[in-house]
Amino acid sequence: MRHGKKFNHLSRKAPHRKAMLSNMASSLIAHKRISTTVAKAKELRKYVEPLITKAKTDTTHSRRVVFSYLQNKETVTTLFNEIAEKVADRPGGYTRIIKTGNRLGDNADMCIIELVDYNELLLKEATPAKKSRRSRRGGKKDDATTEATPAAKAPKAAKEEAVAAPAAETEETPEAKAEEAKEDDKKDGE
Repeated sequence: MRHGKKFNHLSRKAPHRKAMLSNMASSLIAHKRISTTVAKAKELRKYVEPLITKAKTDTTHSRRVVFSYLQNKETVTTLFNEIAEKVADRPGGYTRIIKTGNRLGDNADMCIIELVDYNELLLKEATPAKKSRRSRRGGKKDDATTEATPAAKAPKAAKEEAVAAPAAETEETPEAKAEEAKEDDKKDGE
């Protein structure tokens, strides 16, 4: 019975599994992103994240411990010099798994596992960009023009009234005009 045995054996014997995870971890550290199956990526995450945490303290002992897992000098150097500096303030969660669909041959769930601090596209999206509001009118309004707007509205209102008044006069009937003329003559005569 396998009660309580949590890790995935990945259908391999122990030495094969350890060698595969070591090679995948080295590739992930060297290339910052690799494509693999979801099951392998989940196991790789458990394997490589403690190594990255160990790399935050740059001592001879921690380098030897990490080398015993990775078995690659160049990868260990990259991990301690480059990656450890970038993840120094991150408390964990150094990797991200992005599912990419199924493999054509055997329909296995595929994914990309990557180091979080090395994806420039997602880092740019994470920083809030200032959104500019676009209008159909064209140019941007300055503070001076927005302050002068109430003063500019008063002459416009006067112009509109002046334009509306002659229009109202032209709409009057000739009888109404005649009556107005008679009233004006009476006032002048008095």
